[in-house]
Amino acid sequence: MKIQTIVSKPLVAALLGGAVALAPAATLLASRAATSADGTAAAGPTDAVARAVASVAAAPGTPASTDFRALVREYGPAVVNVSVRQDARKAARRSLPPGMDEDHPLYRYFGAPMAPEGGPPASGEGSGFIVSEDGVILTNAHVVDGADRVTVKLTDRREFEARVLGADAKSDVAVLKIEARGLPAVRIGNPAALEVGEWVMAIGAPFGFENSVTAGIVSAKGRTLPDDGYVPFIQSDVAVNPGNSGGPLFNLRGEVVGINSQIYSRSGGYQGVSFAIPIDVAMDVGRQLQADGRVTRGRLGVGIQDLDQALAKSFGLDRPRGALVASVEAGGPAAKAGVQEGDVILSFDGRAVESSGALPATVAAVKPGQKVELEVWRERASRRLRVELGGAEPAEAVADNGTPARGRLGLRIRPVSPGERTDAEAGRGVVVEEATGPAAAAGIQPGDVVLSANGKAVRNVDDLRNVVNDAGDLVALLVQRGPARLFVPVELG
Repeated sequence: MKIQTIVSKPLVAALLGGAVALAPAATLLASRAATSADGTAAAGPTDAVARAVASVAAAPGTPASTDFRALVREYGPAVVNVSVRQDARKAARRSLPPGMDEDHPLYRYFGAPMAPEGGPPASGEGSGFIVSEDGVILTNAHVVDGADRVTVKLTDRREFEARVLGADAKSDVAVLKIEARGLPAVRIGNPAALEVGEWVMAIGAPFGFENSVTAGIVSAKGRTLPDDGYVPFIQSDVAVNPGNSGGPLFNLRGEVVGINSQIYSRSGGYQGVSFAIPIDVAMDVGRQLQADGRVTRGRLGVGIQDLDQALAKSFGLDRPRGALVASVEAGGPAAKAGVQEGDVILSFDGRAVESSGALPATVAAVKPGQKVELEVWRERASRRLRVELGGAEPAEAVADNGTPARGRLGLRIRPVSPGERTDAEAGRGVVVEEATGPAAAAGIQPGDVVLSANGKAVRNVDDLRNVVNDAGDLVALLVQRGPARLFVPVELG
């Protein structure tokens, strides 16, 4: 496990490395995700839920009870343990520094040769929670990162192999699916209504101790961490440790308001500061992964920094606030809108920008192509600009894996970008990023464009998934490789 001052993605027992981003399912996250304006779930709670909430929550303005027993009884069954396995040699290779392979002279010093062929698989554990009764589960992307097999265990001791429907490394959110019905599911809360000082509770499996409950208070909101500019984290003092990762953070109404993701530590263990992904961010990522197989984010095209008192005074601001534009991308959305170096962005789409750290997540939450209004401070006066947001860097690749383990096909794929179109039919084809298992054995290579499967056009991941799911033990892929096309028969695993 890599230990830093900020322990990035540390809450899985064994570091597996690499990103897993698998194909979307046809169904979206259930309507349980909907919340009403006051932050309660759109679907009315059952009588049992109401009793549980009433026994813990207090009237506004009065201290709340810290007796979490009713909440644990009511919502604990919706929390699951997530176990992952990966081939030991592959896990060792993934742990190597970037750019290093088996031919590198320093390769043997990094431990990869210590994993013999056929040795025991690497394993790890995390947590998750059921968001719909048909078996859709949210967890952290780093929990299932590089996993060959994912197993979900319920509180009633039933175990299911899970498919990874999608994962997004930038938000650290993954969506799993198990084949079951009538499962207990969580209620989704409104993180915007969460207040600093409010009691929150976590359920997970720290160090493999299943269904452990810890509690604390919200320490801060909207925290930005190094390399995690897309997520405005909820900071709390709830104790979380390796194995808690991917588990839910509940408020006193029994609603999930976040996914436990990271800790601040100098030792690798809990030191009083933990961070959770707001559930509204996670649910939006989950919907996009299932609907489109990827996550799209808005892009402004500026480099920014915070203002201190001296900078604020030099620009004529009343106090340090906003995001100071240090650079503007040539030809980018901000440049086209007239944003200049030295501008201070005070608000974005009507929302005040108090610090530079708050801006990336706000921009990313808006879909590319939308027009928003910027309030900028320039030459000691406020002015407003209209900007059409561009798209952020390409989203996580998606893949077709029809079964819980390595998948029937063994491809990691992504949509074809406009500049890669090699087929006369617009919108046709998916690009192979990695081939393993049956696909690799059949000769499929990275860079191949899959145009059809068993005679059916492939326009997206779902098209390929559907053909593979309906196929017997063989699928014929029409592949574009450079200027040539060829059919490749793949014997499915």
